[in-house]
Amino acid sequence: MDRDLPVTDIQWMTEAVDASLGQARLRTWLLGLFGALALALAAIGIFGVVSYSVSCRTHEIGIRMALGATRASVLRLILRESAKPVLLGLALGIPAALALGRFLSSLLFGVRSSDPLTLGSVAILLTLVAIAASAIPARRATKVDPMVALRYE
Repeated sequence: MDRDLPVTDIQWMTEAVDASLGQARLRTWLLGLFGALALALAAIGIFGVVSYSVSCRTHEIGIRMALGATRASVLRLILRESAKPVLLGLALGIPAALALGRFLSSLLFGVRSSDPLTLGSVAILLTLVAIAASAIPARRATKVDPMVALRYE
């Protein structure tokens, strides 16, 4: 090489690595953002459906409590009924995620598309979010006064 040639485009190694990984980081950040948005929308939807179901069943809940049902049994009833669609969704969603995961494998870095730890942790997270979204209306249902609920309709 010629020693008299000027050196151009000098940059730190960290800057070169950051420039080469910029697109991948943007895609990862967008996937995380859309995933968090989907999780929030799912929680809001579950909350809305369970709240509507509880408000439609106020009379029934009042009768149950007047006949001796405890608050814990009413809470379990509503949480059990709201958990059924969540578990069905997980039973259908996990195989679908495994089947369609190979299409997203180009966007995943350091994680296989069928990583059991990732799928399991996401399933647990979705279940916990669904339980939390259902717990608020279920807890509200346990506070129903039987006399008020019986006069409701």
